[in-house]
Amino acid sequence: MALNRSALVLCVTVSLLASATAISAPQTNKSQTSVDEQAIWKLEHAYWEYVQANNLTAYLGLWHKDFLGWPAQNTAPAGKDHITDWITSQTAKGLALKSIEFNPARIQVTGDIAVVCYWITFKWLDKDGKGDPHTLRITHTWLKDGKDWHIIGGMSMPEPAPQGN
Repeated sequence: MALNRSALVLCVTVSLLASATAISAPQTNKSQTSVDEQAIWKLEHAYWEYVQANNLTAYLGLWHKDFLGWPAQNTAPAGKDHITDWITSQTAKGLALKSIEFNPARIQVTGDIAVVCYWITFKWLDKDGKGDPHTLRITHTWLKDGKDWHIIGGMSMPEPAPQGN
């Protein structure tokens, strides 16, 4: 009888420990995911701040050396070596970007990879401060390299105009 009681106590103890480990592990991962999600959203905001300030050096620092993506204005995918073309093509005309609205859609972090989707509305302003608003859908894939995140892939497209009935 004492052996059965010891076995029962051992089984209950092991079960409780296993349950505690299973319950606490996702919370730790969830906590890290939340930290990573906040870091990614902060980097996405910095992205637009750099474009608005025409700080191409800081902007380029966000991109992984092996980046491949398809910006909305490109007819074909581009690498990091052409990632500022969409900015310089406008600033060369004397235009300056003004970010109007950043609207997060969704983020998914899985280990060292994060995929983020959002809408951004902005204007390219002329010297008189005039310009039409443009809204893009943006998807970026971020890769964590050590402690730093960099954009490894992405795609953007114009948001279709609302259809009237």
